Amino acid sequence: MAILSVLFTLIFVGVMLKPFGLYMATVFESRPTKWDKIFLPFEKVFYKVTGLKTEQQTWGSYVIALLLTNTVMILIVYTIFRLQGVLPLNPTKIVGMDPTLAFNTAISFMTNTNLQHYSGESGLSLLSQMIGILFMMFAAPATALAVAIAFIRGLGGKPIGNFFQDFVRAIVRVLLPVSFLFGVIFVALGMPQTLDVIVTANTLSGEEQTILRGPVGSFLSIKEFGNNGGGFYGVNSAHPFENPNGLTNLLHVLLMFLLPASLPFTYGKMVGNKKQGNVLFASMATIFVLFTTISLFSEFQGNPVLNETGIEHSEGSMEGKEVRLGTAQSTLYALTTTATETGAVNTMHDTLTPITGMLALGNMMLNTVFGGVGAGFMNVLLYAMIAVFISGLMVGRTPEFLGKKIEGKEMKLLALTLLIHPFLILGASALAIYTPLGSDGISNPGFHGLSQVFYEYSSSAGNNGSGFEGLGDATPFWNISTGIVMFIGRFFSMVTLMAVAGSLASKKIVPTTKGSFRTDQPLFGGILVGTIFIVGALTFFPGLVLGPVAEYLILK
Repeated sequence: MAILSVLFTLIFVGVMLKPFGLYMATVFESRPTKWDKIFLPFEKVFYKVTGLKTEQQTWGSYVIALLLTNTVMILIVYTIFRLQGVLPLNPTKIVGMDPTLAFNTAISFMTNTNLQHYSGESGLSLLSQMIGILFMMFAAPATALAVAIAFIRGLGGKPIGNFFQDFVRAIVRVLLPVSFLFGVIFVALGMPQTLDVIVTANTLSGEEQTILRGPVGSFLSIKEFGNNGGGFYGVNSAHPFENPNGLTNLLHVLLMFLLPASLPFTYGKMVGNKKQGNVLFASMATIFVLFTTISLFSEFQGNPVLNETGIEHSEGSMEGKEVRLGTAQSTLYALTTTATETGAVNTMHDTLTPITGMLALGNMMLNTVFGGVGAGFMNVLLYAMIAVFISGLMVGRTPEFLGKKIEGKEMKLLALTLLIHPFLILGASALAIYTPLGSDGISNPGFHGLSQVFYEYSSSAGNNGSGFEGLGDATPFWNISTGIVMFIGRFFSMVTLMAVAGSLASKKIVPTTKGSFRTDQPLFGGILVGTIFIVGALTFFPGLVLGPVAEYLILK
């Protein structure tokens, strides 16, 4: 039954993806659509009040608008976190955040990472949760979605668009409607939605317990749908207020997949090649299903050391998992949250078996198994162009993608983008292990301690936000280092890939001939998957061997 529940979840999610992807393509088309009657009046009022202009931008001006807007928003929420102790809506009298923690948290949520070096209900006031965190939970995915759409337009030879218009449309036409709908559903399914934060209860032992509540239902819908992942509570989606039952768990998984896994269909329609969009989706789905299958097998084997003691383990390795959710749904959630770079957790990832922990880590290291909203799909297209380039070298032809020649300028930018991700992860991990300020936070001196460090920086660079929570990361060193990694990991690739899109948009389309390499066939899907694994293995395999692989061999 447990495996059937996983299959049902994946089928249920799969049915929703293509219609939503085609809807998003309609949202971002430049021509009038039937949805304008509903949303355009709100957008016009916003443009008039703010004075924003919606004329076409070059890729350079698009990127400048993106960077300036996000920087200003980071400064605003940083100020809110620092001053929350003297601001209203603070019934539990939480003091202002430490400077380095506020720095980390502001960058974390603005980069769609939601890495939390604090406990949600005790680290932030109600005002900070509602104005600071919720605000960024809309702004961050809207930014990434806008850039991904502009990137797709450039690859398709269309005008790049306008950042502010794309940003507003992403919020008004995509994020708000779905978040509102599922917020109402979550409240109906048992999540709190109130500003009456503190409630007291008498326990069975006769003690008085203080329970913290809040606007959890509305928080959870955008948390999952926007691939944010930060928890209202410290234990995230393992908390019964965030994830009351199996049905809410199913909807969590759906929302995590909905944006990133539907973008291949959006791409296919916008560039006029739906088959290529299908191939990209099938390639990513194949990797995800493979990783999930291996992880389920590993988790249901249990912990070999505990098994030798004779402890019953028919339910698999239940360490760190919610009994009400079980091994199968906890494992699926762990692979989903790392594949979509959401970072929400309903189980403690530090307690996953070494193989499952390695595959969850691999999702973030590759950052292409769907990846986070917008940014993840841009990485998929990055690997697609590298796969085309490698294929072109093997047959002695100039590589072409969507009828545009990929030449030296584009390949330099693609190579630079490809290298920055592992440089951030491996370089920062080496620094943390070498520096006493970093190594002091490692709770496990063995191979698992190395996995903790790799996981923290992979989560930061991939804008995921989950963690191996045995790591003592609530220190200035970890706050500052992960903050820098999150910022560079988020915006560096956006800038370089937009430069690629701008370059390709200006090129003439090369006529397709019998010798052209088709990128809308299953063969290309196989080459793409192979390229991802080869590049990933060459980059990260030595680190994985020293971490989770070594830990697995010791347990055996």
